[in-house]
Amino acid sequence: ITPEVAGKFPGYLSPSTGLQYQDIPNGLAAISKVPSLGWAQILGYCAFCEVSQDQSRGTPGEVGQFGFKVLTSSDPEAKSKKLAAEIANGRLAMMATMGMFFQDGLTGSAWGEWANYTDSPLRAFEGELGVQPPVGFWDPLGLSADGDVAFFKRRREVELKHGRISMFAAIGYIVPEYFRFPGELSPKLGISFADVPNGLAAISKVPGQGWSQIVGFLGTYELFINGEQKNGEPGNYGKGNLGLGFLGSVSDPEARKKKLSAELANGRLAMMAIIGMFFQDGLTGSAWGDWALYTDSPLR
Repeated sequence: ITPEVAGKFPGYLSPSTGLQYQDIPNGLAAISKVPSLGWAQILGYCAFCEVSQDQSRGTPGEVGQFGFKVLTSSDPEAKSKKLAAEIANGRLAMMATMGMFFQDGLTGSAWGEWANYTDSPLRAFEGELGVQPPVGFWDPLGLSADGDVAFFKRRREVELKHGRISMFAAIGYIVPEYFRFPGELSPKLGISFADVPNGLAAISKVPGQGWSQIVGFLGTYELFINGEQKNGEPGNYGKGNLGLGFLGSVSDPEARKKKLSAELANGRLAMMAIIGMFFQDGLTGSAWGDWALYTDSPLR
């Protein structure tokens, strides 16, 4: 960041080679410009800092205390807060600098525009639905790098299905906290809707025949009702606006694009949300569980 904002030192980085600080580009491009003796000095300095401190077990250096007291405090509470902030900021910086390296490598600048990455095979899909700010076409694993349209459409269909199911699932986690159907879920077994807990605990309470009905219902939709796509469009099964056939389709192309983009974005958010609910429910016993309830945590 600093060379971009505050500028660079005046004068020469290497007088013997006539190399000035101004000649060194910012970011990864500097690697090939800095002379080998310069890199030797950098590595030597880092090695000196590493070996000049005793970091053996039981010493202050083992936990990163090297006597640098500028930002510390004599107040234990303030010191603990500052050390926690240092760790949090370090974690954020590790993620940030990897992102800068990645973007610099692709676009030639840590702040580079996606438009500069002209060699990307993902450009074949950058006009598709779901390419939204701030990340644009985001495919960190390169699943679409081969430019295969058929595979892309298949993945898009799966993404839409998972997003739709996750939206239902997230709502299904929330609604029972405020409302449950009256009466019995299984009259034969004497199980009422009120007896079924919310969240993961319900898995063991719902009878096996109940799960068979759920799986059978989903399978029927997958194989027979939502089997054929309309016009080769992923996720379009001819159900119209909101999936309710009697509402008809959205005739305005711009409004339709906006609604479909919103569905993708909300589905992606729901997939993250339901996984978070599962995780927190599994640890604390509730999707809204307090960390204090996770008494078995080895982190305690």
